[in-house]
Amino acid sequence: MDLTASMKIAILQINTTVGDFKGNEKKILDGISWAEGQGAEMAIFPELAICGYPPRDLLERPSFIDRNIETLERIAARVTGIAAVIGFVSRNPYAVGRGLYNSAAIVHDGRVQFVQHKSLLPEYDVFDEARYFEPAHAQGVHTYKGLNIGLSICEDMWSAYLVGGRRIYQRDPIEQCVREGADVLINISASPFSLQKKNIRTSIVQEAAKRFHRPVIYCNLVGGNDELVFDGHSLAFDRQGFPLHEGKSFEEDRFVVDLALPSHSKLRTSSPDIFDVERALTLGLRDYMQKCGFERAVIGLSGGIDSAVVAAIAAKALGPKRVTGILMSSPYTSKQSVSDALELAKRLKIKTEIHTISSLYRAYRKTLAYTSKRISQAEENIQARIRGNILMAISNSTGAIVLSTGNKSELSVGYCTLYGDMAGGLAVISDLPKTMVYELARWMNREKEVIPSEIIDRPPTAELKPNQTDQDILPPYPVLDQILKAYIEDHKSRQEIVDMGFGRLVVDDVLRRVDRNEYKRRQAAPGLKVTWKAFGIGRRFPIAWKP
Repeated sequence: MDLTASMKIAILQINTTVGDFKGNEKKILDGISWAEGQGAEMAIFPELAICGYPPRDLLERPSFIDRNIETLERIAARVTGIAAVIGFVSRNPYAVGRGLYNSAAIVHDGRVQFVQHKSLLPEYDVFDEARYFEPAHAQGVHTYKGLNIGLSICEDMWSAYLVGGRRIYQRDPIEQCVREGADVLINISASPFSLQKKNIRTSIVQEAAKRFHRPVIYCNLVGGNDELVFDGHSLAFDRQGFPLHEGKSFEEDRFVVDLALPSHSKLRTSSPDIFDVERALTLGLRDYMQKCGFERAVIGLSGGIDSAVVAAIAAKALGPKRVTGILMSSPYTSKQSVSDALELAKRLKIKTEIHTISSLYRAYRKTLAYTSKRISQAEENIQARIRGNILMAISNSTGAIVLSTGNKSELSVGYCTLYGDMAGGLAVISDLPKTMVYELARWMNREKEVIPSEIIDRPPTAELKPNQTDQDILPPYPVLDQILKAYIEDHKSRQEIVDMGFGRLVVDDVLRRVDRNEYKRRQAAPGLKVTWKAFGIGRRFPIAWKP
């Protein structure tokens, strides 16, 4: 190990778009140019920076792989006065094994000089890398300007992390890099955001520096891609484990560290979890719309807490002029709901449209020969579906995306209507339990009352029949959300949840609702992930099964 060697290294946490080879190439070349201007000798970019992450089944298209390799070679030809570490997809030249590698290239002097493949391929939660990639079977080092560079990719740093209480990897790629003589450890990553994960990442990277007595450079992706939001927060630690620099969270950032300068500084104080949730949803919504080509959004404003929070996030992410709130009152909509929705729109400075659905609702009832004074569930759902039709018609005619407003508590137990309030292109708060929605609303009001307090203080109600509240059929949300977390995120059994102090009848009812509504969730709009277990690609339950 060379304790005297020094190097200035630039960390570029960029926001890539899957398949945007020209755009990603420009970001990389701009970053290299900036790094050279700062006197850096090496520039580090995130995992799969060439093609964007996660590319998923685009990896099955040979033309996609070709363009990614051509882009890397084109970039490498322009890198002469500096070195760069760039993530890309390489082909497996052998006849056995998966046909691709998740790789990191070190380029300098006009060509690719060294390639390291990813060793540990995660298959839990949202990850499915073994579907596409062959794992590396060895770790090498590359000597550049007298320094032995040990290169790894994302999960390679997580070999000791417990998944479901178990260590799932037998190999430690970082330890293997050290055994090969690495002087500095570099990890390029695309690690998505979830609550508290930033603290775990920081601990893992810092402990590697302390354990191996090597500087550790960690470059993480930032930005939203589909359901996933990447929070950046790239890190650099000296060989004693003191922070050299912390990157910004939820925005692009670039900085230079000098390995010759030891640090005795401390890590920043962690931001509140709910602040990270707000920033994750804001970034996720903004990037989803930009990368999918949407310029405007429409939201059904009910006067309730969920639509209020979604509207507030949309106004912040997109700007008020690009958001329209649609008020659709029925015979059971209270005057307070209408006035609260209008007041919210006024404070957010978003446009509004009012469409009364009473006549449409009466026409449906007449057509279906519903004459009873008692409002059935079918009649409640008709109102929700009329509203969904109106929102989708506005979307079709204007090109705006519909943002659905359902929360995780509702989606969990099926307290939502297919083709009604579930209609939309993105479910912004679908991974937020109802109690967290309230917490987020209060957080957004911390400096100025953006969301009227009347909306926050009112008992939640769908207003689909007279005097209705959510607690007519659901437990109070503080109780419901604890049961849901125990079952969905912590994988506790029925008896274990009862043993936590909840009534057996309540637990039985909640779990029954969760299990029977998988078919609804399968048809829901994609939602932004913020908890450890969101509905979507990271939770793959059968629809037809016997609980």
